[in-house]
Amino acid sequence: MELGVYNSEMRKRTNTIKDNGLKKLKAGEEILFSGYVYTARDQAHKKLVSSIKKSKKLPLDLNGQIIYYCGPTETPKGKVIGSCGPTTSGRMDAFVEPLLKSGVVAMIGKGTRSKKVRELIKKYKCVYFVAPSGCGALLAERVLSKELVCYKELGPEAVYKLKVTGFPLIVAIDSKGNNIYQHLQK
Repeated sequence: MELGVYNSEMRKRTNTIKDNGLKKLKAGEEILFSGYVYTARDQAHKKLVSSIKKSKKLPLDLNGQIIYYCGPTETPKGKVIGSCGPTTSGRMDAFVEPLLKSGVVAMIGKGTRSKKVRELIKKYKCVYFVAPSGCGALLAERVLSKELVCYKELGPEAVYKLKVTGFPLIVAIDSKGNNIYQHLQK
């Protein structure tokens, strides 16, 4: 994975972070992400967590992965993917801890997180990113490939592996628990 970190005032690339550099990111930083993410929404989360709780083998290795709360629309002819904007993250809050215990290092969505999830992000030293909402068609242009991983029966809520480049994100909660929404949550 590669993250290009941009100075928010100058909008210029200041450095490149690889792998465990996620822990160096600070709340409010804007990045352009290039690498792989796995899409998963409510129903996929429910299935993954159910398998974890039953000690069943998962259909993907979550260790070191990034989960993108997204259910892509149908793929238009000649395109890699349909619109793929972020889903409201709070809908996945009940499922977060088992996934973090399984090695998920970052989550992407939109909106605030519960107090419990904010504490878990700090505990597991992961990162919560927000993607620009209302820009699903524009985000789709940043997807280089899409591969069905599991849960085909869920349609758009199936888990897909996306290869993205220059995917715009904002660090909403960093690994130390700093949070861009703090003023809203007081």
